[in-house]
Parts: sequence; structure tokens; C-alpha cells
Amino acid sequence: MAREAVLRGELQDEDQAIASLRPHRLSEFIGQEQLKEQLRLYMEAARARGDVLDHILLHGPPGLGKTTLALIIAAEMGVNIKISSGPAIERPGDLAAIVTNLGPGDVLFLDEIHRLRRNVEELLYPAMEDFKLDLVIGEGPHAQSIRLDLPKFTLIGATTRTGLLTNPLRDRFEVVFHLDFYDDSELTEIVRRGAQILGVKITDEGAHEIARRARGTPRVANRLLKRVRDFAQVKKKPVIDREIAREALTMLQIDEEGLDELDRKILKTIIEKFSGGPVGLETLSAALSEEKDTLSEVYEPYLLKRGFLQRTPQGRVATERAYRHLKVEYPKARETPLL
Repeated sequence: MAREAVLRGELQDEDQAIASLRPHRLSEFIGQEQLKEQLRLYMEAARARGDVLDHILLHGPPGLGKTTLALIIAAEMGVNIKISSGPAIERPGDLAAIVTNLGPGDVLFLDEIHRLRRNVEELLYPAMEDFKLDLVIGEGPHAQSIRLDLPKFTLIGATTRTGLLTNPLRDRFEVVFHLDFYDDSELTEIVRRGAQILGVKITDEGAHEIARRARGTPRVANRLLKRVRDFAQVKKKPVIDREIAREALTMLQIDEEGLDELDRKILKTIIEKFSGGPVGLETLSAALSEEKDTLSEVYEPYLLKRGFLQRTPQGRVATERAYRHLKVEYPKARETPLL
């Protein structure tokens, strides 16, 4: 749990560090075109009715813009936003304090909503459906139940693991959006935009080199841009071109496929210690001394997307592509026989 808390803290610090690079309007948000088109329509319809936006669930791997979209929605709707997370709301009273302080039309953004405690989640049901809050005052035979009216608000929930959401909570979201990994062209545009905001000169080739190693993730692209900028500054290079970007990324141990040191360690461990798999997540976590949530939520999605890893009912399996990437001979016993 301590390692997980440290990881969350690091990600929060990183989010604050790149806050200036975040888009503030939907027109500035790059990528996720179908999502933006639908969201623009829903917001326009809600404004035309003079009503609040329906509750929205955003799901997908970390770093794809869920928090940014929540901030944009609040800005576009002209309302305030309050931000919290599932693990931070420990008691029903914590949730009650948050929702009773919302104004009409305000947005409540709950990150990691799949980690809400059950008694807190149940309090959320009438708040989402009827904008009512059911509270129990007192204990034992003297306990009394009261129902408070809440102003209409929009709940935006974000999760990396939709499978952990309970059906009653999932069903109360009228709008569900999935955020997928970005392609290289979208990330190149994000890097160019970030460089402009940071006042950094960068060539199209330099931006593309950073983008194609950014794991399909804007947060990673912005993080790498900052590190490459530092490298270029120390090397007294006024412009980030392809060669400078390659040198900086090599120093950061980000390879041609965008894999970092832990990505490669995961694949090497499966190949060398477990004969390529299958290996269970718990066992892999113990072998790597890493939290299983870190592996499954932060690292595995990209390895799966790029075809380096497979999930099977028996566990994780390294693919032939992983062997080739690590320059390890693929066992002939694993080759599929010709029919």
C-alpha cells in the first residue's frame, strides 16, 4: 500500500508539473474525435434546455486525458468543479460534505471511482438519480433517517478498471466514454503544442520522435518533452531536432518502441524466470517487487496494445514479438505447427 501511495503521489506531482500544458477548451483538446463530437452535442443540448449535463463515466488507461476532459466540461458549461477520488472518501460523511457544498449545475469529478467504499457508493445512488441525500443521524433505536435536497449536479467518474465497478453504479451513468491510446500523428501535434507553450523550438521530426516513443499517452508525451528540453538546454542546442530527441530518449532508456526499463524488466522476467509464461499477476508482482495494480493499470495496457504481452486464463504470456524485441531466441516448442 505504501508503494501504491507513493505512485499516486508521483503521478499527482507530475500532473501539477504539466498543468500548464493542459488544454482548457474542447477545441484545444487533441485526439478522441468521436468522443469530442458526442460530448459537444450533449453539452449543447443541455445548455439549450437550461439543464445540467447527464452523469458521465470516463474509462481507459492512465494519462489519456480523463481529468483534463472533466475540467474542460466544467469550463464549457460555465460551472465550478470539485475534484476528489474514491480512496479519499472514507466515510459517508465525507461524501455528504462534498455534495452538499455543490452549487446548481456544478461538476463533481471522482477519480478512481471503482475504489469507492460500498457504504459511500450506496449513498451516491439517490444523489445521482433524484438529487437527494439520505443520511442516518444517531445510532441504535434512536437513529433517524433524513433526506436532504441537493442542487442538480453532474457527476463525472473516471476509472482505469471498469470491471471493478458495481452494476448499480455503472448503470447510473447515462453517458459512458472510453478513451483509447493516441496515434503518433495526434501525439506529434500534442508535442508541438506543448513546445510552443514552453517556448521551446522543435522540428517536426523532433516532435515525431518524442511522440512515437510516448506509449500512445499525452501525459507521457508531455513528460518526455520536458526531459528532452532539459537535455537540449544542457547541451546548448537551441532547437530540438530528431537527433537531439534520440540522444535524450536513449539517455532516459526509452527504446524505439517506447518501452522503458520496467517494461523490459517485465518481459525479461516472464521470459527468463517463467519460460515465457503463463504466469499469474500475483506471482509476477512478487518476482518484480512491484504492486500488482501498478503492473495491471500502468504497464500492461501498453504492452498488450503493442502485442508484447498476452493475457490468458492461466496468466500472462510473452509473445514472439517480445522475444524479438529483447533479441532472445523464440523457443521452437512455442511455434504454431503448420496445418
